[in-house]
This record gives sequence, C-alpha cells and structure tokens, in this order.
Amino acid sequence: MAEYDLTPRMAPNLDRHLVFPLLEFLQERQMYPDEQILKSKIELLNKTNMVDYAMDIHKSLYHTEDVPQEMVDRRVEVVARLKALEESAAPLVNFLQNAAAFQELKADKQYNLHMLNDRYQIGPHQIEALYQYAKFQFECGNYSGAADYLYQYRALCTNSDRNLSALWGKLAAEILMQNWDIALEELNRLKEIIDSKSFSSPMNQVQNRIWLMHWSLFIFFNHDNGRTQIIDLFNQDKYLNAIQTHAPHLVRYLATAFIVNKRRRPQFKDFIKVIQQEQHSYKDPITEFLTCVYVNYDFDGAQKKMRECEEVILNDPFLGKRVEEGNFSTVPLRDEFLENARLFIFETYCRIHQRIDMGVLAEKLNLNYEEAERWIVNLIRSSKLDAKIDSESGTVIMEPNHPNVYEQLIDHTKALSGRTYKLVGQILEHAQAQIAR
Repeated sequence: MAEYDLTPRMAPNLDRHLVFPLLEFLQERQMYPDEQILKSKIELLNKTNMVDYAMDIHKSLYHTEDVPQEMVDRRVEVVARLKALEESAAPLVNFLQNAAAFQELKADKQYNLHMLNDRYQIGPHQIEALYQYAKFQFECGNYSGAADYLYQYRALCTNSDRNLSALWGKLAAEILMQNWDIALEELNRLKEIIDSKSFSSPMNQVQNRIWLMHWSLFIFFNHDNGRTQIIDLFNQDKYLNAIQTHAPHLVRYLATAFIVNKRRRPQFKDFIKVIQQEQHSYKDPITEFLTCVYVNYDFDGAQKKMRECEEVILNDPFLGKRVEEGNFSTVPLRDEFLENARLFIFETYCRIHQRIDMGVLAEKLNLNYEEAERWIVNLIRSSKLDAKIDSESGTVIMEPNHPNVYEQLIDHTKALSGRTYKLVGQILEHAQAQIAR
C-alpha cells in the first residue's frame, strides 16, 4: 500500500525532527526496504546536530564500526558550539534557575527587560543567546531542555517574529515528547497568532496555516478529544480553503474524523461536496468510500473500498497507531472506522429500501449472515435503528421515518445563523485590513 503513503507530501510541511516518527512507523510496517529508510534517516540527520544518532544509523546501514571522518569532525564542531552557547546564555540561565530571583519577573515584558539590565546586567545579547542555545538544544535532540528555554525566552521576547519562531519550536518539542495536553495548548496559541498576525503577504499566512494543520495531526490522533477538534480546525473556511488549494491530501484525515465522529453530522453533507470537488486533485480509498456511499450509492463499490480503507489505516502513521493489550496488538481507530463505515452503508441502503433481505445486507456489510443479524439486533436495541427483523422471511423491515418539520426548521435556522456569522466576520476582517493600509 505504498501507493497511498502520504509521507512524501507531508514531509515538506513538517520540521525535519517531526519526520523521524513517520520514518520509524514506515520501517516498522516494512513498507519500504530497510536500507532506503536508513538512508533517508541519515539524510535528515545530516541537517541536525544529532551526530551520535547519525553515527549509529551509519554503523547499522553499512554493518561496520567505522564512521566517516566528516561525522567525527562534525561531532567535535557541535560539542564546541554547544559549549560556547552555554557560556553565552549562562548569566540568564542561572538567573532563571534561581527561584528567588525568578519571582521578580512580572507579566510586563518591558519591566522585566529593564529590571534584568539594571540589577543583573543581563541585556538583549544574553536574551538572544538563550534563544540560540534553546534552538541548538532542539537540534541536538534535547527536546525537554529546548521546551523549557523556549518557554522562558518567550516571556522576555518583544520581537513578534522571533516570538512566533520560538512558539513553533516549543510546539515541536512538546509533540516529540508526546505531551499531548501541553502541545494542544501551544497549538491553539499558535493558531490564534496566525489568524490575527499581520503577515508580509497573504500567501505567508496560508503557508503557516498549512504547516499548523500538518503538525496538528500528531496531536489530534493522540489526544482524547482530538477527533472532534480536527473537525473544528480543518472545517473552518480559511483552513478548508488552504487544504483545497495547497494540501488536498489532508482531506484523508478530515474524512476519517467525520466517519469515526458521529456528533458532527450537520457539517457532513457540505464535506461530501468538498470530496466531490477535490476528487480530481486527490482521492484515496477513504474518500472514494464516501463517494460510493453518498454520491454514487454504489454499495458493492463501498464494500470493496472498505477493505482497502483498512489497509490504508494500518499503513498510515497517524491513523494506524497500535495499542498493546497483553500479548495482542490492536489498532483502535481501524475498529471504530469499520464499525461506523458499516453503519454509513446500512443507513444509506435503508433510506432507499423498506424491506431488505438479510443475506443481501450481510454481503453489503462484508459480514456473514449471523454476524449481520447480531449487528442489526444490537443497533435496534441501542435505539440507533428504527426497524424490526422478520425471522421467517429473513428480512429487515424499516419503520417509516417522517421528517419532523420543526426539527428541519431549527436545522435550517442554525445553518443560516452560522453562515451569517461567517459573513460578518469576513466583512469585519476586510474592513480592518483596509484601515491597516
């Protein structure tokens, strides 16, 4: 299933350190030859300060204990540079590690800068040194130290561009340490800045949104509430436009979130239109499954796509997360996806049939007869299905479902309110931009 691997499309939009978890996953799934993955890792590492790690991979790749002299020289260079940066940042680092002195800092950045300069002779040079030291620590793979120093740097930084850069670094460090709650906070903070900051060009702002969405995948598919929040972010007009124009492959993740998240159905119809619009620029088994069910009503095609969807999920670094349970390994998202995908097929099929043969239904759901019967019984018991089973004829009889006119009116009113809110927001944003000029 390497044909559906999105790593080549994802990597240009990620920090190189964030590409390593993707390569680790691909290596574990054996989607590419080991030699190819190891060479990709070395190529990435050559642009970082993780020299020891690069040496280990080189030994593993070429089955030798010797490493190129350039790696040895690079290691000496990195150690010397780290020591120099440590000395430059030492006055500020010592101050920050002194609990009593640290209490003197306040929310007012200008006050802090004057106080540090007057009482401790710490000026802009030392603050800049802290940023460079934090960045170097990150490049060396010390993500914990980098996150701490970048957090402290942002409390003192008055340059908005440098502050934004530090926040990107902090977000990457928290993702790599798998601190999902903190990473989500940083992600929301970064989104707020990107949406409100005045960029040099609209294209720069769009590019920042694209980076943010790519980085967010690490968080959304690991955080407890992530599958709801990915819809909240990706489905906003500005972000959805960025996906459609520059990153259509992200439709895979939004489609998956919609399928496994039943509470977001009101937005689902509009999303199906997006899949139709983008099928010329991007499609995979997951988007094609939705097209089969909701556009073409091709239930046989949907059944075939379900099998392909399972393979896509298992081989996707974000969707195929494994959970170890004793001696067994499971992929929770796959199980949820297949369960809800069957429900999607069933709901749509039932909408156009009043009496359904159980054998035919079992075939459409990719289940045997007993499994299909048990599955439908559970749906009826849990009040997800208004139907009854005729055991003698082996059919499912659907109860008539007349739409409630009041509920329809409420739904349309909510939709109108949402569109009005978006329109007002766009007008205000345009007016503010005109004033700024």
